Order: sequence, then C-alpha cells, then structure tokens
Amino acid sequence: MNFLTSIFLGLVQGLAEFLPISSSGHLSLFQNFFGLTDAGMFFDVLLHLGTLIAIFVYYWKDIKGMILEFFEMCKEIGGKRSSRPAPEAMSLRRMILLIIVGTLPLFIILPIKDHIEKLYGNTWFIGLALIATGCLLYFSDRMARGKKGVNTTKITDALIIGCGQAVATVPGLSRSGTTIATAMLLGVDRKFAVRYSFLLSLPAVIGANLLELIKAFKLGIEWGLMPVYVVGVCVAAMSGYWAIGVVKRLTDQGKFGRFAYYCWGVGALAIVLSAAFAIVNR
Repeated sequence: MNFLTSIFLGLVQGLAEFLPISSSGHLSLFQNFFGLTDAGMFFDVLLHLGTLIAIFVYYWKDIKGMILEFFEMCKEIGGKRSSRPAPEAMSLRRMILLIIVGTLPLFIILPIKDHIEKLYGNTWFIGLALIATGCLLYFSDRMARGKKGVNTTKITDALIIGCGQAVATVPGLSRSGTTIATAMLLGVDRKFAVRYSFLLSLPAVIGANLLELIKAFKLGIEWGLMPVYVVGVCVAAMSGYWAIGVVKRLTDQGKFGRFAYYCWGVGALAIVLSAAFAIVNR
C-alpha cells in the first residue's frame, strides 16, 4: 500500500459510492481484472468513514435537526414536554420514521451476508448487475416527476425503497442508484428522493462499518500505514462531497438516466473481459 494506491482507492470509493455506478462493483472489477491488491478490511472501513463524513457535512442541517428532535421525542416519552410539535418538528419526526422503516429490510440480508460476499469474485455477475443498474436508471428518469415529499411519502414507499437498498448490497447494483430510482418510480419528488437516499444510507453504513471494524481489529492493523490511510480517507470525503452535489443537480435536471450508459458500458466490458479470461485460462 502506497500513497498513489490510497488516493486511487479513495477516489473510486468517493465517486462510485454516491454516483449511481456501484462502488463495490468497480472495486471488485479492479481487483479481479487488473490485480489491484486488496487494501485490507481496516482501510476499507476507513474509506467508508470518508464517505460518511461527506454525507454528514453535506446534510449536517438535516442530521442535526433529526438528532435534536429525537431527544425531544425522548423527553416527551418521559413526560417533560406536552406542547404540540411545530410543523418543522413533525417533518423531522416523519423523516426519522421513514429512515427507520427503510432500514428494516437490511436485517433480512444478515443471514445471507456470507453468500453475498462470495459474489465479489464473480465478474460475470457484477457485469450483469451493472447492466441491470443501468436499466433501472434509464427507465426511472423517464417517469413523470413525482410530488411526494417527506410528509406525503408513505410508510410502504419507505419499505419498498429499503428493500431496494437491501438488494443493492450485492456488488454491481448501485445503492444510491437503486434507492433513488426506486423512489422516483414510486412518485417521490426528485429532490427528496436524493436527500432521502443519502440519509437512509447512514444507519446502514454505520452499522456495517462497526461490524467490519471489530473484525479488522481482530485481524490486526498496520499502524505504520496510518498516514497513507488518512490520505485515502480525505480523498474519499472530498470526492464524495462533490459526487453528492453532482447527483443532486443531474437528478433535478432530469438527467439521472445519463449514468445508465456508463453502467451499460462497464457492465458489457466486464462480461467481455470475463469471457476473455475464461478462454485464456482454459
């Protein structure tokens, strides 16, 4: 592991995590086709920390509001507040509920997590998954603009979007692309679809990273590489912040489907390379 590799992996993580092109799929393809060495579990956790920082910075006002409102809700349960919540507070509470409901389907994935991880070495599957991602992006962008916002998005909508997030744990399916596209297909306003998608990722990424961090400490950490790791985290955070802004702008402009062509191209290339490697290795 050197600084150049750290910068490259940080850039791939930051861009592909938020652009609807599947960060896991890209990293797996690089490792399988081009011999990119696996940087290790601890560095992978740190890269995800970088993208978490990007979300926290970009949506700090929303996150801060939800945290404060959560404590206000706890106070009410304890009988310390009896006044009726203001409309803004009700919207924050509604968002908290939608995120909780959208996170629930991820628990179904836990028993089959090991089977999903085995797909990271299957470049045929990743190629097909990227093509499927492209199709989802293409058709969702051509739907009529939805009008559902935080107060009109149904609980069932959040559950379906959450199911999309759960399915997108397989490599090649973009988490952001799947959740945003699913939301738009359900009639959710495009701006809110992006905002909800990225906020919905917080519990999933934090929870997954805590589990991986425990494993990483058990396997051991090369503390001497920490300066290299920090550079990768900074690159992931900065490129991730930029990518969130790009997704917001293109989605609002009705150009979200443009990413479909990229996914189709990379997916097709992955299948062609898989076939070529299979022939060479006969």
